[in-house]
Amino acid sequence: MAKKAGMARLFEIAEEKRGLLLISCLLSSLSAMFMLVPYVSVYFILEELLKHASDPRLANGELMISWGVVALLGLLGSLVTMYAGGMASHIAAFRILYRLRIKLSAHIGKLPLGWLNGTSTGVVKKTLDNNVEKVETFIAHQLPDLVHVIMTTLLMIVVMLYLNIWLALACMIPILLGFGIQMALMTGAEAKRNIKLYYDSLERMNGSAVQYVRGMPAIKIFGQTVHSFRRFSADMTSYRDYCIKYADQFQNGYLIFKVILSSFAAFVLPVGVFLLQRDPGSVAFASVLLFFLVMAPGISTPMFKIMFMASSLRDINEGIERMDRILQETVIPEPLVPKTPTTFEVSFDKVSFSYLSELDHVHSQALSELSFVAEQGKVTALVGPSGSGKSTVANLVPRFWDVGEGAVRIGGIDIRDIGTENLMNTVAFVFQETFLFYDTIYENIAVGRPKASPEDVYAAAKAAQCHGFISSLPQGYDTLIGAGGVYLSGGEEQRIAVARAILKNAPILVLDEATAFADPENEYEMQLALKKLTIGKTVIVIAHRLSTIRDADQILVLNNGRMEEQGEHDALVSKQGLYARMWHTYTNAEQWQIAKGGSPI
Repeated sequence: MAKKAGMARLFEIAEEKRGLLLISCLLSSLSAMFMLVPYVSVYFILEELLKHASDPRLANGELMISWGVVALLGLLGSLVTMYAGGMASHIAAFRILYRLRIKLSAHIGKLPLGWLNGTSTGVVKKTLDNNVEKVETFIAHQLPDLVHVIMTTLLMIVVMLYLNIWLALACMIPILLGFGIQMALMTGAEAKRNIKLYYDSLERMNGSAVQYVRGMPAIKIFGQTVHSFRRFSADMTSYRDYCIKYADQFQNGYLIFKVILSSFAAFVLPVGVFLLQRDPGSVAFASVLLFFLVMAPGISTPMFKIMFMASSLRDINEGIERMDRILQETVIPEPLVPKTPTTFEVSFDKVSFSYLSELDHVHSQALSELSFVAEQGKVTALVGPSGSGKSTVANLVPRFWDVGEGAVRIGGIDIRDIGTENLMNTVAFVFQETFLFYDTIYENIAVGRPKASPEDVYAAAKAAQCHGFISSLPQGYDTLIGAGGVYLSGGEEQRIAVARAILKNAPILVLDEATAFADPENEYEMQLALKKLTIGKTVIVIAHRLSTIRDADQILVLNNGRMEEQGEHDALVSKQGLYARMWHTYTNAEQWQIAKGGSPI
């Protein structure tokens, strides 16, 4: 079955709250009907005045006043039903908006990290923010407006056809011309290509803006301007040039459209004068002609609304396509019959893995037929040159990606046969670069186990050696992290991350050199925290400071995605292989210092 697109896809999304939207559409239709009441009242008032054109004093004043009251009541009825319809559509829109964001966020959370690495943060942010907001705009505002406009236009045409078919046809000429120009401007391959280019340039600018802000420290240090960040500057220039070109393309068509819709009288008056000449004394036709001259310009208002809605709907459709593009990305599949491990040793069995580029071109292999076992209750350290595959091994354990060949097993069970939630509860991470949420310190620790009691959170903080500095903060555990709160040092942030892992209490722990950026005092505190954290667990350590893994139960030396050496520290040093060379380089580097005069010794 073909995937729905355009308006059909928008209505499919809106289908979730059909009842509220039907109420909104019904009220919008009633509003359109009430809106025509003042025009009808004007017609009868004009008719009464023309009947007594020779002596207006003879006109029925009470009748005209009553029609004036009817016009006022119609206007009030239109406003009330329009407001009620808007409330119903807004309630439906906000509920759909919430569920749509949850759906997108949940789906992104199930995608492999490779998709996120190949997609800019600006693109994801724009989809979750702007594109979803535009769906809300359609449901809350444009759908009831669309119903109102269509109903108003149809009722006006019906009334005009009832009064005089020739004058009605004269009014329909600018309507059809206006629609024709709109269709030429808003549809077709060229229009779709233009809006796609617009969104592409906007997403590129959003993505490069995020990079620019993140790179601000380097820009300031080197005294550069925005133009020095060439990508951001180029993307802004490209976006500006495209918008100018885009506006130029629609300028003439829009002006013609506006002139035509503002010229209903130019079409109606010649036909009316011609018909009036055939029966100059017809008061009834004169009142109809005056009514058309009063009512016809009112048709331009819904036509202009349709034009603006058509333009925004085109943008919304493009946003919907980009949301659907994310939702169509293949998630990491869940097992049909999930299994649960009873032991927690981690084994790699002839694992090969390659990263894919954005164009699905295979990069050089990250891992090639790698096999090892990280035993439960013991520490396994991964060392090797940059790009040797250490981080890839760590990321394959929680199934951030699926392996190309071979298998990763926990307790003898292929991780592809373990449910994602169960697998995430089985593995805990402490990275060297810690991410803290814009929230309280308490909530940042409780991420490890959201349903944990306050006593468990405090106990985890104490075990991670961070209860002391937390207690000294202005609001203690309720202190907000980030703008409007406090900023923690790198070592303090790392201890918060360790507290999360302690609270989670997962049987498998992956450490990406959590003490790499800590100062001596913080490093000592971190070592105490990690010693508490690793007791009885399967520990996999990515080591940069080789001194921290001298006592590891086994050390795996990786090089170009392959296992080059394996063993304990002393045995590996005595082999005089890659590990020994890395160890000697590391120990020599520790003795490096700057002498007087600035020369290294």
